[in-house]
Amino acid sequence: MKTPESPSTLDRRKVLKYGAGFGLALAWPNSKVLGANDDIRVGIIGVNGRGKSHMSAYGKMKGVRVTALCDADPDVLYARVGKMSEDQGIGVAGFADMREMFDSGDIDVMSTATPNHWHTLAGVWAMQAGKDAYVEKPVSHNVWEGRQLVKLSRKLDRICQGGTQSRSMGSIQGAVNFVQEGKLGKIKYVKGMCYKPRASIGKGGGGEIPDGLDYNLWCGPAKQEAPLGRQRFHYDWHWFYEYGNGDMGNQGIHQMDVARWYLGEDKIAPRTMSIGGRLGYDDDGETPNTQLVIHDYEKAPLIFETRGLPSAKKYQEDNWGKNMNQPDHFPGESGISVVVFCEGGMVYTNAGGKVIVKDNDGKVMDSPEPVEMEDIFDNFIGAVRSRKREDQYAECEETHISSALCHTGQISHRLGALKSQGEILEQIKGDALLSERFESMADHLKKNGVDVESPSVVLGPMLKFNPDSEWAEGNGDLDKPANRLATREYRAPFIVPKVI
Repeated sequence: MKTPESPSTLDRRKVLKYGAGFGLALAWPNSKVLGANDDIRVGIIGVNGRGKSHMSAYGKMKGVRVTALCDADPDVLYARVGKMSEDQGIGVAGFADMREMFDSGDIDVMSTATPNHWHTLAGVWAMQAGKDAYVEKPVSHNVWEGRQLVKLSRKLDRICQGGTQSRSMGSIQGAVNFVQEGKLGKIKYVKGMCYKPRASIGKGGGGEIPDGLDYNLWCGPAKQEAPLGRQRFHYDWHWFYEYGNGDMGNQGIHQMDVARWYLGEDKIAPRTMSIGGRLGYDDDGETPNTQLVIHDYEKAPLIFETRGLPSAKKYQEDNWGKNMNQPDHFPGESGISVVVFCEGGMVYTNAGGKVIVKDNDGKVMDSPEPVEMEDIFDNFIGAVRSRKREDQYAECEETHISSALCHTGQISHRLGALKSQGEILEQIKGDALLSERFESMADHLKKNGVDVESPSVVLGPMLKFNPDSEWAEGNGDLDKPANRLATREYRAPFIVPKVI
């Protein structure tokens, strides 16, 4: 294969040509090509958004080299290959197709930050090619495929880390130890929150596929939608079930993971219910922007709340992002957080690792000592070197279970029906906690101009799941549709294999 020209003569036209399916080996000015040594060679897939953080993290590590980048968008690929090559002073190869990157033999580990529908398959293909894998959160697009990722990592004895980086925050580890040691008594319940501003994505769809992008590769396991049901090609895929998992499976997966971490649960919940919808505006998005999910664990329930609307309708036109709801009992603090309610008090943890402990009277107590920990990417590379799965903070099974909790919540939502506030309260009146949290959500929606007295909110069924098999069981006629949503119809040849 002919190697493309150096950047002095390489233009976008040539990137389109070579990026469509050929390895793109670029020797940047003043760069050098290194031979084989003890460095761990990393290939990063999906470098438009979160992938830039992957590039930065690995690029700073001693004994680690980023040797390849992969993206289906040639404009993105060209820009990132240039930057990575300049930053490292080493030529970096660029690929549109990850399979060619794996076949090149120039990487030891794969790190992926693609859209959600590619996460599992990228990890599967990497491990099948003999690579270790760092798979961004959620590690799956659905429950079933996430379990296949875990099984394959065991079968092939590969290191596979999930991207739930809160697991690497020493302050949160210290808080989890504090709670699990019973310093505040038994846990009554845990509440995870994703109060993050999410404005309308517009109405009418019809967005353009970026020039030169290999749309077949971008879609991969998902259906090829044409015309596009969204106006903005990048990022807004999060709000469509074919590709994303809504904000609960986007930002919320981090808080879901921390909430489950506090509980010490190592399986999905035996019962799950969702209440919510896409409310407050009319746009092309499918996933809920407002949602209340209960994972009814036997020891203590896990409540999860997603709120993308501001605290009142007037803020939809002015300072939306600065006027989000704040957590009860912790005014002034971020609503992208987790609160653990215990017999003797409560613990607040936000996405940045801030920890606040209060007693039942609201008096602030001393926070637990942080645990010394390393960065999540450093931790992954350390496990690659040690070959010890237990060295990982976010081993893929941990992230799989938390991802699956996001998925089961969405399954309940998708099987639900529109109900009024009164109808919902009547159905859940036997659960005081759930009723209280729904009343709070209904009040939030009213302040945003939503008529909850009419059938406007989707009430999902309380679904029973077998925590061992991770399939819906015991729901009568709902088992079949629920389990259909727990996996997907894959588009050949982009098929996640069943691992025995």
